Amino acid sequence: MVLLLVSVTVLHLVTLAMLFTAILEKSWWVLADTEITDLWYNCYHDNSTGNWLCAANSENDWLQSVQALMVLTVVFSSVSFLVFLGQLFTMSTGGLFYFTGLCQICAGLTDFAACLIFTFHRKEVLDEARESSTSHFGYCFILAWLSMPLLVVSGVLYVHLRKKQ
Repeated sequence: MVLLLVSVTVLHLVTLAMLFTAILEKSWWVLADTEITDLWYNCYHDNSTGNWLCAANSENDWLQSVQALMVLTVVFSSVSFLVFLGQLFTMSTGGLFYFTGLCQICAGLTDFAACLIFTFHRKEVLDEARESSTSHFGYCFILAWLSMPLLVVSGVLYVHLRKKQ
């Protein structure tokens, strides 16, 4: 039982770290390794100085919805972890972690919605058609997609996890 508890806790912390990385790093869309776009900034590589020059993304409805859903995902997952710790020490023996699991599943669903919006409305989110043969999704976008099934699986594990002594 202790091994299962530690495994679920580590899975939760790993997915939370993946979500923070996906939101805070600058690699949702990469254009020819000279331009990187994320949820907050659009950065260009200046060859003369070797630095990245970043400007805020122009606001549009699709971008704001992706931003809000990803922030909501982190909030749901963080609340889920805090509630889990609280329930772990205060819940009576035999209780189930329903609320923790529900929050984690909601985090997975909001992450899924944000990734779908970015996937299908990429041109609107990026505010212009910057498609080329060298442009591709960045690693933060892939991390966001990978964290979605992990969030749902850990949510289901929390729902079935029973507190024992």
